[in-house]
Amino acid sequence: MADKKEHIINKAIEMFAVKGFEGTSIRDLAASAEVNVAMINYYFGSKEKLFEAILEAKAFATRGILDEIAHDQHLRAIDKIDRIIETYVNRIFSHRNFHRVIHQELMLGNRESTQEMIVNLLFPNSQIIANVIEEGIRTKEFEPVDPQLTFASLIGTIHSVLQSKKFCNKFINREESYVPYDDPNFRKRVIDHLKHMFRKHLTK
Repeated sequence: MADKKEHIINKAIEMFAVKGFEGTSIRDLAASAEVNVAMINYYFGSKEKLFEAILEAKAFATRGILDEIAHDQHLRAIDKIDRIIETYVNRIFSHRNFHRVIHQELMLGNRESTQEMIVNLLFPNSQIIANVIEEGIRTKEFEPVDPQLTFASLIGTIHSVLQSKKFCNKFINREESYVPYDDPNFRKRVIDHLKHMFRKHLTK
């Protein structure tokens, strides 16, 4: 049963990424997952609840990693930021299709309840990072920067690269068939750039 539920979730992520949340019907999803509509309703209740279950699982998994980093007493604040950058680049690149759906939902804003759900689930993760930055400011390790906009700079850079494979490949002068997000060297390039930028921005 757990395998069937996971299978539905994986198919939903694929379909949401290709057709968007609005463009994916429960019937389409059932056909793709080779299950009946009743089974999807049994596990999740509705398409909205299915989307929420996926986002909740991913947000909580990231939150666990961030909490562990934030409470590691052996790390300086800048080392925590380095690990946070690695976590975000690797997780967002690895789950890029679903992150595009989230970004689309936030940008379009067609459903207030869906937007509110996304914001409520993702906000605690951003607050953990803001707290790490504030900790660095209090201990004088960091300059008195704006913690919230510093977090926005992290997410904005990653999403700018992620928004379009075609544009990204054009920008970095690679062939159209190249998938930058799966290339460890490109991931390292993005991570190294963000670490360098944040050290210049944060440290004295």
